[in-house]
Amino acid sequence: MARLAEIIDYCNRRLQVAGFEDYCPNGLQVEACRQVDRIVTGVTASLDLVEKAAGLGADLLLVHHGYFWKSEPQPLTGMKGRRVAALYRAGMSMAAYHLPLDAHPELGNNALLGALLGVDGAGPLEEGSLVWGGRLGEPLTPEVLAERIREVTAREPLWLDGGESRIERLAWCTGAAQGFIDEAADHGYHAFISGEVSEATFHVARERGIHYYSAGHHATERYGIQALGEELSREFDVIHRFLDLPNPV
Repeated sequence: MARLAEIIDYCNRRLQVAGFEDYCPNGLQVEACRQVDRIVTGVTASLDLVEKAAGLGADLLLVHHGYFWKSEPQPLTGMKGRRVAALYRAGMSMAAYHLPLDAHPELGNNALLGALLGVDGAGPLEEGSLVWGGRLGEPLTPEVLAERIREVTAREPLWLDGGESRIERLAWCTGAAQGFIDEAADHGYHAFISGEVSEATFHVARERGIHYYSAGHHATERYGIQALGEELSREFDVIHRFLDLPNPV
């Protein structure tokens, strides 16, 4: 058993949340208990995830996509009200880490996805950038890279052909980051991976000669929150369970 405040303080320091301007509050969002014995992690704090975590007896739900986004209504009514009510009924606190968990050099979604894809020398394209890049261990054809992405994410990626026959320099940014394809092209990368795709992405890939792979928003952002939960389990001697609820997007 660990104190909730100690766990949240650890996460805030480990992920350096004070250094980020984000679209939502990072850290504790709903406080419904003060002691933690069991943590459940997941990508998005949907009602389904809240209810399944409650069924597992979680004291703390830890997610990448939480609540209170800048663009959403503030009242706790409708869908958001039902989600928050379910947390309080279960006596389960909830914390969320968004950009800090994308950017972290060890626990971040970008860092972990790059490692799984076999990228050497992975890191941000420039200081403060959320886009990462590096070199593949050996050049791959676009088809082979698509297969590697499928194996890593357990999801068939959407591939937009950029014309290059071999891919050696690879850039990526997890989640809804398709707009960063231009940044990847500016830095001379042969291919760019993100979670989501837009209509305009097709034209950018063709005209700038860069392969593009949409690998799924959910699928590319499963890694950081799971790694954070595992670290907390070791540091605080609490039980951790990651719930990967299906999401085709």
